[in-house]
Amino acid sequence: MNYFYQYNGKKYPLSVSNDRVVVRTQNARSLQSSVFSESGNFVLNMFDIEWHLPEADVSILKARRDIPDKRSLRDEARQVLKAEPDLKFAGRVLMDPRSKTPVLYTENIFIKFSSKIKLDACERIFKKYNLSIKSRANFATNAWFVAASSGIGLDLFALCQKLLQLPQVELCHPELIRQRSFKAIHPDQWHLVPSKIGKQTIEQHISALEAHRFATGKGTTIAIIDDGVDIDHPEFRESGKVVAGKDISLGTNDPRPKHGSENHGTACAGIACAAGKKLSGVAPDARLMPIRINAVVGSMAEAEAFRYAADNGADIISCSWGPVDGPWYDPSSPEHKQYVGLPDSTRLAIEYALEKGRGGKGALICWAAGNGNEDIKTDGYASFSKVIAVSACNDSGKRSVYSDYGTNVWCCFPSGDFEYIPFNHPRPLTPGIFTTDRMDYLGYSGGDVTNNFTGTSASAPGVAGILALILESAPEISNDEAKDILKASCEQIDRENGNYNGKGHSKWYGYGRPNAARAVQIALDYQEDSGIRLVVSKALVDPKGSDRGREKV
Repeated sequence: MNYFYQYNGKKYPLSVSNDRVVVRTQNARSLQSSVFSESGNFVLNMFDIEWHLPEADVSILKARRDIPDKRSLRDEARQVLKAEPDLKFAGRVLMDPRSKTPVLYTENIFIKFSSKIKLDACERIFKKYNLSIKSRANFATNAWFVAASSGIGLDLFALCQKLLQLPQVELCHPELIRQRSFKAIHPDQWHLVPSKIGKQTIEQHISALEAHRFATGKGTTIAIIDDGVDIDHPEFRESGKVVAGKDISLGTNDPRPKHGSENHGTACAGIACAAGKKLSGVAPDARLMPIRINAVVGSMAEAEAFRYAADNGADIISCSWGPVDGPWYDPSSPEHKQYVGLPDSTRLAIEYALEKGRGGKGALICWAAGNGNEDIKTDGYASFSKVIAVSACNDSGKRSVYSDYGTNVWCCFPSGDFEYIPFNHPRPLTPGIFTTDRMDYLGYSGGDVTNNFTGTSASAPGVAGILALILESAPEISNDEAKDILKASCEQIDRENGNYNGKGHSKWYGYGRPNAARAVQIALDYQEDSGIRLVVSKALVDPKGSDRGREKV
């Protein structure tokens, strides 16, 4: 059934969402701090929080993707939640049929009478239709904000239409609320939000917009150890964004790229924490610690980079480099038989960061799995059991053809892909990941953004950004607890070919693709209840290197 509201004589339709419920809590309590019955908790665990309006203690809940019959769940949830003492109401959500975005209605109405209508005539109409005055709208003549009777629900729209038919009324519409976005997620950032690129609709994102309602990485620091970052880029040059930048190789405090080919770190940094001026990182309010090292593997500089990051306040460290990969298109190549171990110097520096970083709670280290279409065990860096190895999935929710794999892969994250007919691997829908690029005709694109960054290089900083959202939401958790929350947030993609084992792990995708919004929810619950609800949250998602740059792999 459609409902209509009217602006300036034009009718606009709204439809009822089949997979959403709106709830309002009692006594200005957050949904997380409210107490629910066992059946209430069970129902709530079937939903993700899509949008929260703290001023009104209202939340829109959206049925999880893996729920088959979302409409039945919606109806059952309304009945169960209406009986919860900590909720004022549980109702249906309206949708804009064009944008497919949720619209909330309050019980308030804006009404404007003809300028000739006297106050007592207005008051008689208010009384007849059981309307109470909230305030006079002094920006227009004879205009008011009024409240309809409590519990009117969707009958509010019929009431407004009835009022519009009165000869005394010029304008009348319900108060409707829509989301407002403060961070600029570019429409081409398909890895963050649902996107339409050309004629293709892409639905392989990490639910970043929903996550940003609760966390944006504020108060956290992400170190990008790479070939330098263009810190003059608009996404990084705001005050306080860049902290403790360092060029380890040259021994200076200037982390900028030094050579024309050093474009990689800028792109990685944008995926993790671009500030949202033109495009957004996964954690747009996280601080950036750019650490430049030279383009070799095994040097003392790489060990010093980890010590420096830990000693200077890095919460998360992202590495998108390692030993040279074998050619992904030729699995029989001799390069695939090599093993490059992790030097003790680097290993001990990594362990130092894992132990001493983040004020003794341990920094988190993300590592790009590699782009050789080979087992990660051939790479002692990415396969080190104490780091978070990240593989690449594509814009169709499948494995990127080049991505390394294996038992040590913790999770996957969206990146670009290539068509390869000998493997029956289809053409991707997009050029790659949209992120920051070096300025002044440098970089990959000759502009300040690029849309074709790819490889597992794009995946590791994406997960680093999700970890920043987790740490903002639960700053006191340990390294292992943060990894567990990340794991619990993962969605199993490509179940048909993923070969997930009994523990929910796939050699291609690890525990799956993280859902940033779910990760934040779990972290908030964990922080608030000292871990009591983490077990419940996990149950929701438990299913029955050279330069990894790899803008060209």
